[in-house]
Amino acid sequence: MDIFKDKERRLILAIESSCDETSVAVIEDGNKILSNIIASQINSHKRFGGVVPEVASRHHVEQIIGCMEEALEEADIKVDELGGVAVTYGPGLVGALLIGLTAAKSFAWANGLPLIPVNHMSGHIYASRFVSEMSFPMMALLVSGGHTELVYMKEHGSYEIIGETRDDACGEAYDKVGRVLGLSYPSGKEIDEMAHLGEDTYHFPRAMMKEDNFDFSFSGLKSAFINLVHNAEQRNETLDNNNLAASFQSSVIDVLVSKTIRACQEYDVKQLVMAGGVAANKGLRERLTQAVESELVDVDFVVPPFKLCGDNAAMIGAAGFIEAKKGHFADWSLNAKPSITL
Repeated sequence: MDIFKDKERRLILAIESSCDETSVAVIEDGNKILSNIIASQINSHKRFGGVVPEVASRHHVEQIIGCMEEALEEADIKVDELGGVAVTYGPGLVGALLIGLTAAKSFAWANGLPLIPVNHMSGHIYASRFVSEMSFPMMALLVSGGHTELVYMKEHGSYEIIGETRDDACGEAYDKVGRVLGLSYPSGKEIDEMAHLGEDTYHFPRAMMKEDNFDFSFSGLKSAFINLVHNAEQRNETLDNNNLAASFQSSVIDVLVSKTIRACQEYDVKQLVMAGGVAANKGLRERLTQAVESELVDVDFVVPPFKLCGDNAAMIGAAGFIEAKKGHFADWSLNAKPSITL
């Protein structure tokens, strides 16, 4: 089914509500953003030191309709110009996902539009299409609060997870370390800034870096960090927080860069995409860029702009465009799948 057959333009309305951002976007041709409205809930969750699912769901209920209206108004289009509605159905918080799904299904049904189911993680990968077209075969490094994965893609919509975290995601480790340092949630950006002011003086472990597989582990690093800080407190020793941040971040980056470069070499890819919330980390961007330039001279390295690294509906529209071209649609029984993988 060609959902754009009778349309002058190839337009998709996209909805994202998997965690603590309510977002609605209008995307043209899968790579042009006409609008991308994001209502963040960070201030509501800061006092809890993390996302509270019930609070997140209530905020989505309050924001979703307004975001849809604003997205259509900013894009300056009419409903009958749309070809379909793309929506995140997983992974994520089940209550939060259900709000977006309900809104998407209601809007699609009321306006006679097809429903396009999108995996949230594929959305992060396809955020790269707003920078440049994809070249296959390609590798994607997905780094976020809930995921750390290396994904090999032979073509559009084809995903093979060749490596993943065996415990904590790297973004989760950042937030837990930030809590120990007394930083507010989310703490990734602040740790990155502190790391640029410090030095790697504490030399934390680089877990699994030299093993043959492409899996990751950050639980041991997190524990080593916490133990060092707590032992220092018990001895009334003062540690340099900037050096702590730099040492922690150096360990994370060393492992991510080493395994990613090796995966790209082994799978002989044409392009490397880094995506997800942690892709906004300046230290990681700098190191991986340098490594690609020196060790993967023929590989195109793509990172979405900072504003598209976090959760947003534009990336869901980009992935949804590909799903629609492949004929992947859903009926009204589409349900949330909070633990789905690529």
